[in-house]
Amino acid sequence: MLKRTITLCGAGAAALAVAASAAAVPTGPASASADRERLQRDTDAIRDAGTTGVLAEVSTGGRTLRARSGVADLRTRGPVPWDAYYRVGSDTKTFVATVVLQLAAEGRIRLTDTVGHWLPGVVAGHGNDGSKITVRDLLRQTSGVYDYSAYLPQDQDHSPESYRRYRFRSYTPARLVAMAMRHAPVFEPGARWEYSNTNYILAGMIVEKATGNPWEHEVHERIIAPLGLDHTMISGTSAYAPRPRATFYQRFEPGGPLVDVSIQADGYADGGVISTGADMNRFHRALLGGRLLRPAQLAEMRRTVPARDWRIVYKDAEYGLGLAKRRLGCGTWAWFHGGSMAGVSSVNSVSPDGRTAVQIMIPTTPATTEDRLKQFKAANALMDHVLC
Repeated sequence: MLKRTITLCGAGAAALAVAASAAAVPTGPASASADRERLQRDTDAIRDAGTTGVLAEVSTGGRTLRARSGVADLRTRGPVPWDAYYRVGSDTKTFVATVVLQLAAEGRIRLTDTVGHWLPGVVAGHGNDGSKITVRDLLRQTSGVYDYSAYLPQDQDHSPESYRRYRFRSYTPARLVAMAMRHAPVFEPGARWEYSNTNYILAGMIVEKATGNPWEHEVHERIIAPLGLDHTMISGTSAYAPRPRATFYQRFEPGGPLVDVSIQADGYADGGVISTGADMNRFHRALLGGRLLRPAQLAEMRRTVPARDWRIVYKDAEYGLGLAKRRLGCGTWAWFHGGSMAGVSSVNSVSPDGRTAVQIMIPTTPATTEDRLKQFKAANALMDHVLC
């Protein structure tokens, strides 16, 4: 779910008692007023859990409710823009998995194909063996391949100075996989579940081998353009997110200052999408509503395994093919993925029938796990109230 896995890197920003506002588009029935008020209270609660600002959007049927709280920037103190762009991080994985499943439906990729079949010699060394790992293993996070991000210099030296030094640096997919190959597999393929961003770097490389086009091309042609996601893009080697947006802040150590980390190059197949709340809700509703995948492939995507590491945040979490599910407070299930980059988190849930989707943008990364959990707990409460 998170771009850097759910190791929950964070210590919370101080809660800001600032003006908050809510909007509904279009005006709904009388009950919409109560819904807006509850959404605003829940959005304020996320702000109070430790973020400079927050933006939440709910889409159901032909109705949209939005709420925002806090500020977009600590210097200017303006509100978070309603149509703010932000890096959605590992929500990118759902886009990539959808493309792979479309190719599977076309007979161009089989989920039982091995990585070695498509990328001979790429997953090798230190006990890694691409001939034992299937495409399904990559998408389901059951490959056992080590997460390359542990070898990124800015993650090894987690500091403002390291961020500034490496924020414009980008790598080829082959280079990222080579980083992961320095480490032995975490477990035998298929033995269990553990999140690794390397899986989706490899999936993107396989898409390119199967189609002759970069994964970005296929995501655009198969998802972004057909759905009219006019505010969704892939950052590539650019370190800049478009405006309007909030400033993305990170606290690198408890008690330390909030650092502006809005500039960062990270346009890979595991986390390179930039979008808005409206576009992300449209994507998730189309996916769960059956508009992007044939029934057999959507069923395959929703075939899950326990994601025990995520259960610290999401009750009974299970992971399918680029899509996860969690149990809501009322006992029913919701589908989600979510993602985090330095300074910003994308949190979401969608009903099983795709009718209702919730998207939340949180532009502050705390410095401790405890404070990060406060953010997610408050966000989960908002989504429970909407979907229950």
